Amino acid sequence: MERKIFWISFTLLGLVADFLLPIWWALAATVPICVASWWIAYRSDWF
Repeated sequence: MERKIFWISFTLLGLVADFLLPIWWALAATVPICVASWWIAYRSDWF
């Protein structure tokens, strides 16, 4: 379940970054998005 939540949040946050940020900022935001998705899925105890 955590893996599914990780990929869903990573995809959604990535798409938001792609549409709202310029291309280089969106590429740079990939690492923080990955960390945030990991935290949401595995560490937050929300799921």
